[in-house]
Amino acid sequence: MITLTAPVAAATHAAFEYAAIALGMLLYRRLAARSGQPAVTAPGRFGVMVGLLIGAALGNKLVNLAEHPELLARWAQGDWVLPGQSIVGGLLGGLIGIELAKWITQQRASTGDTMVLPLVLGMALGRVGCLLAGLHDDTYGLPTSLPWGINFGDGLPRHPTQLYDIAAVLALGALLHHHRQRLHTVPGLQFKLYLAGYLAWRLAVDGLKPVPHAYAGGLSGIQWVCALALACYLPIVARHWRQLPPLRS
Repeated sequence: MITLTAPVAAATHAAFEYAAIALGMLLYRRLAARSGQPAVTAPGRFGVMVGLLIGAALGNKLVNLAEHPELLARWAQGDWVLPGQSIVGGLLGGLIGIELAKWITQQRASTGDTMVLPLVLGMALGRVGCLLAGLHDDTYGLPTSLPWGINFGDGLPRHPTQLYDIAAVLALGALLHHHRQRLHTVPGLQFKLYLAGYLAWRLAVDGLKPVPHAYAGGLSGIQWVCALALACYLPIVARHWRQLPPLRS
C-alpha cells in the first residue's frame, strides 16, 4: 500500500520530476557533444532550445486542460498557475516548438535522435515519482483483481499504470537502441518512432485509468489528443520509414 499526505506526495513527485529533467538535460548535452552537434549557446541553436522549452511548457498545460476542462473556470477567473501537467502535451508542444524555431532560424538538420535516450530515462524516473504520489497524482489506474494491483490508500487494488508506463518506455527505448545502426541512416527516424510509439501506447493504456471527463467515444482528453496526433504524425513517420535501406538477408 502506498499512502502519502498531500504535501509529502507533492514534494516527492516534484523531486523526481526535477531529477528526471536534470538527468535528461545532462544526458542530452553529453550525447550532443559526442555526436558533434553545436553547443546550446551556438547561433541558431539557442533559439531552437527556447522553442523547445516554450512549446513543451504550453503543450504541457494545454493538454492537461483538455484532460481536466473544469480547470478552465479557474483560468477564466485569473488563476494562471493551474495544477497538473501532461507528458503527452510536453512532447507534442516541444516538437512543435522546435520545428517552429528551426523554421524561423532556417535550420534543417535533425536533432531528435539525440533526445531519445534522455527522454526514455527521464520519463521512467519521473514515473517513479508519480507512483509514490499515489492517489494525489492522476496517473493511477482503475481497480483490478490482478495479483499485482496496488492499494494507493483507498482500499482498492489498482492497476499500477505508472509501472506499466516505465516498462513501456524502457522496452521502446531498448528496441530502438537495438536497431540504432539501421535507423541512423535516416536522421530523425528514431525520435519519430519513439514519439509515435508512446502516443499509441498512451492511447491504449489510458483506457485502464479513470476518465476525469469523457469525450466522444468515452475517451479522455489525452486519448483524443494522442489519436489526433497519430493521425497527423503517422504519415510523416511512414514516409521516413520508407527511406530505410532494405534489411540484409
